[in-house]
Amino acid sequence: MPELLLELFSEEIPARMQARAEADLGAALEAKLAEAGLKHGAVSTWSGPRRLGVRVVDVAARSEDVREERKGPKLGAPEKAVAGFLRGAGLESIDQAEVRSDPKKGDFYVAVIETPGRKAEEIIAEAIPAIIRGFHWPKSMRTGTGELRWVRPLQRIVCVLGGKVVPFEVDGIASGNETEGHRVHGRGPYTVTGWADYQSQLEGEGHVLLTRAARRDLIEKQALALCKKSGLTLIEDKGLLEEVTGLAEWPVVILGDMDPAFLELPPEVIQLSMRTHQKYFAVEGEKTGQLAPNFIVVANIEASDGGVAIAAGNSRVLSARLDDARFFWENDKATGLEAMAPKLATIAFKEELGSIGDKVARVAALARELAPKVGADPDLAETAARLCKADLVSEMVYEFPELQGVMGRYYALEAGEPAEVANAIAEHYKPQGPSDAVPTAPVSIAVALADKLDTLVGFWAIGEKPTGSKDPFALRRAALGVVRIVLENEVRLNIIPDLVFSLRLNVLARNIAEQRKLAGRKASDNRGTAHRLTELAAEANELEARFRLGARVQAEERERLQDLLAFFADRLKQVLRDEGKRHDLIDAVFSLGEDDLVLIVKRVEALSDFLATEDGANLLAGYKRAANILKAEEKKDGVTYDGAPSPAKMTEPTERALLAAIESATAEVDGALAREDFEAAMGHLAKLRAPADHFFEQVMVNTDEASVRANRLNLLAALRAAVHKVADFSKIEG
Repeated sequence: MPELLLELFSEEIPARMQARAEADLGAALEAKLAEAGLKHGAVSTWSGPRRLGVRVVDVAARSEDVREERKGPKLGAPEKAVAGFLRGAGLESIDQAEVRSDPKKGDFYVAVIETPGRKAEEIIAEAIPAIIRGFHWPKSMRTGTGELRWVRPLQRIVCVLGGKVVPFEVDGIASGNETEGHRVHGRGPYTVTGWADYQSQLEGEGHVLLTRAARRDLIEKQALALCKKSGLTLIEDKGLLEEVTGLAEWPVVILGDMDPAFLELPPEVIQLSMRTHQKYFAVEGEKTGQLAPNFIVVANIEASDGGVAIAAGNSRVLSARLDDARFFWENDKATGLEAMAPKLATIAFKEELGSIGDKVARVAALARELAPKVGADPDLAETAARLCKADLVSEMVYEFPELQGVMGRYYALEAGEPAEVANAIAEHYKPQGPSDAVPTAPVSIAVALADKLDTLVGFWAIGEKPTGSKDPFALRRAALGVVRIVLENEVRLNIIPDLVFSLRLNVLARNIAEQRKLAGRKASDNRGTAHRLTELAAEANELEARFRLGARVQAEERERLQDLLAFFADRLKQVLRDEGKRHDLIDAVFSLGEDDLVLIVKRVEALSDFLATEDGANLLAGYKRAANILKAEEKKDGVTYDGAPSPAKMTEPTERALLAAIESATAEVDGALAREDFEAAMGHLAKLRAPADHFFEQVMVNTDEASVRANRLNLLAALRAAVHKVADFSKIEG
């Protein structure tokens, strides 16, 4: 069976777009062939700086004939129904339809539509132009007078089926069987008849490595070999490797060097300058962790001098970049973080939430509040928070935004700040993704939590929450960050008081901003805001107490805080679900109002282990039975049964046995929960299993005697309450 070879040759395709475009082209062609009913074998794809390609083996000569039967209206149906049936079936008159009978429904029309198969060449000649015209690029352009939009001007289309050209035209570009090789080493053109011929010519005389995997492997092997020969160690950078794979059709790895004086710059600055602007790999010397005055560059040409001139040219370009970086570094050190911090008041954070300076003031007050809870020094936490975003106005971060926080650490150390403060500045953005580590030092934890909580509470306070897949302010990431920091450091933190404190800080900060605005003062006049917020910590704590009592706090604020707690619960579920834990158990524990995330996880783990036992499964079944009876009877009676069951009204021994078991288990569970021994608490609950089973076997709850019935319902309510001390079993599935 014939083979299809398709290549779309254009000017340079951006490296970041190649892999996705390669996959999209292969998927689009498969979909078109499937839609036309044309059978085929395996599909393979490739991409590079100037080409996208697809190979399809074992393409059928033609699509199969299709016979379709379309059921129509009954005989004698209205003319409109018959006319619609004819149009849909493509029939000219009803005489072309068959009449069939159904014993139940009577006679009805059936249209038999037979569609003959089509030649593969015809199908492909229609499919590929449609794919090209409808292809999606993140960015595209239109060239010449045509209507086609492509990432860069499309120059050639190779389309060969079984060695013959499949003829079609797209925007004046006719399909053919000629392609080009490397611009310098083997332009061609080359006439091709299929994949073997195409690959042989291009990867030979044409000097083009076709697949991304081949180029990636070659670059990595050459770089490692060159470093080993020179006594260097390549610093792994998978993202950069993927990018340079898309920049060179015939990659050649070259070792360059730079002035060792540049090593006085922070290593992150050197590496980022190499990576971002020049696409160079950094290397380490004999001392692990210390940059060497060298770099690896991937060229797209085999130079006659072995790459000496290329290395020298790249060294000159890098020196110019690093000279600029050194200038920024010296200027920023001379300015200092303390002088940079006030400028944050001129940078907007969010209109309703003030400037970044306003945010920093809130974060500083919250960090001070959190510090004792995470074992940090309050003064150090407040200082770190006050300086944590100052480097945003530095010249270095303006040039390299990716270094925010990192440069703040260096500037803090230069200014003589304690290491805890400097490290907290660098780490307060962490974690920035699932693979990023969380801060572990107490001061870093306090500032990172304060920054994320302030962001979350602020956006909840102004009613801007993530919706569906949209999360422009990365609030899900912030909440996940809080959850991970708390869990991975086992921080014992009741989150409700800190959310309320943060909410109050947001309200106060907005009030201060409003007063400043009404007084005609400039937004940059931020003096005293941090001091004012710190002074009002007591007021915020008072609000927290009122929140717990549920009084004198605006309903809207309570609703937002509860909604934010639910948002945290969802993020916690995400983390625990990734660890294989059940979401319904998290709901069951969260429903108790517990806001210590570490305790929640411990409860969930203990509950999961308990329910996996026979006692746990049976107690859950007994609970469900009791809860269902209570739910039905409370609805019917219009009351909630929560009174103390009276032993005097008990007529059966099993009632008294169950009450005694509940009272004993409740006391033991309370003691275990106070010690945070959740396994023991579950064990004490397990003692209720047998008495509950005997009760349901021997006692009719809905007896005719009203007082006895009510007492038995109160007994079931007592059982429900005892179980709810550990978790809300009504949330548990199964």
